[in-house]
Amino acid sequence: MKRREAIIKLSVSAMLLAIGLVLPFLTGQVPEIGSMLLPMHIPVLICGIICGWQWGLSVGFILPLLRSVLFTMPPFYPTAIAMAFELATYGAISGLIYSLLGKKTSSIYISLLSAMLVGRVIWGVARVILLGFSDTATFTWAMFIAGAFTNALPGIILQIILIPIIVIAIDKINKNRSSRYEKEKNTSYKVEE
Repeated sequence: MKRREAIIKLSVSAMLLAIGLVLPFLTGQVPEIGSMLLPMHIPVLICGIICGWQWGLSVGFILPLLRSVLFTMPPFYPTAIAMAFELATYGAISGLIYSLLGKKTSSIYISLLSAMLVGRVIWGVARVILLGFSDTATFTWAMFIAGAFTNALPGIILQIILIPIIVIAIDKINKNRSSRYEKEKNTSYKVEE
């Protein structure tokens, strides 16, 4: 059973990674809209909640770096590197808090909001460190507030509305699949007797 569960989590994580690579193309023609709607954040947060913090962390760290290498967006330095730490934090925190609080609707919201806050702080710290190596660029408090909250507000609202709906729907599918699997298992056991 554990091996089956690990394979399912690996498959779902790979699918969410692929969605994260493709989703920004919907907003890619207008970069300002992409930076407001944050399309790469959605599959990472979902991955953390559904697959667990380890998978969310991995997908979150790999996604912006891989997307930068494959499609040159986001730019590798400093954007994709800072995003890798931010998204890894999203995946880890959302999965960890959701698993600690239990599978309730309120847990989804608490894990989302916690992941968003901590992830944005990590993004700011990463930007400060990365731009500290540059002689020409600086990262001010105003830039942090604008990038982390003001400009991202539409994406934050979208995530708070969309992700719980998706997670609840996936949980219902999983419960139906599990009960169907148990019925089939019990039926096949009775036939063998």
